[in-house]
Amino acid sequence: MDSATRSTWLNLPNAITIGRIALAVLLAPMILTDSFGVRLGAFVVFLVAAFSDLVDGKLARSRNLITDFGKLADPLADKLLLASTFITFYWLAHGGEPHTAFPWFGGTLPWWILAILFGRELFITVFRGYAAKRGVVLAAGAAGKLKAVFQNIACGAVIFWYALWSAQRENGWDTRFWNGVWVPFHRWFAIVTLALAVILTVWSLGVYLQSFRTLNLRKQAP
Repeated sequence: MDSATRSTWLNLPNAITIGRIALAVLLAPMILTDSFGVRLGAFVVFLVAAFSDLVDGKLARSRNLITDFGKLADPLADKLLLASTFITFYWLAHGGEPHTAFPWFGGTLPWWILAILFGRELFITVFRGYAAKRGVVLAAGAAGKLKAVFQNIACGAVIFWYALWSAQRENGWDTRFWNGVWVPFHRWFAIVTLALAVILTVWSLGVYLQSFRTLNLRKQAP
């Protein structure tokens, strides 16, 4: 590969995206390790990865560094981060860690939540290709970004939940504040943010479909 070819894709936004892919791969085994230190590290790694998602796109647009590689790698990094967290949560909630209840009703993570989250991503990927063939470009909008924000908040809350339960086992926490204040607060915070993430996932899909309808009609208008 010559220097001219490298310069078309090897830039700061793409380097950040590649770093996010590496962090996403690292994240799952860290979450699976029943250790407060390791899981706290996973929480920090997730925050860095989630924040980098906000940075690389802005840098690419502001510095005119948008590349074909970035267009492919950025959504791949996002989907990999989603998979490395929610698939790990599902495994932990369904026998992977029986002594820690997942922060949701019944203490487990329902399969339909994963079906909605991953189904939406798969549908949008396929639908964007279909729309492009019809000459309609569906760009990421505010609904999708808001969905991503609440997904990240929910993921961070769950990772921190598992980290603190590891700390509870390591330190024997059994205080009134832990049992009566922090655990209920943290549980309901995770439940509310995850529920909002699911709702926004469905809503953002509707927004994409409506955008396609509007743009398609505008394109066909004489």
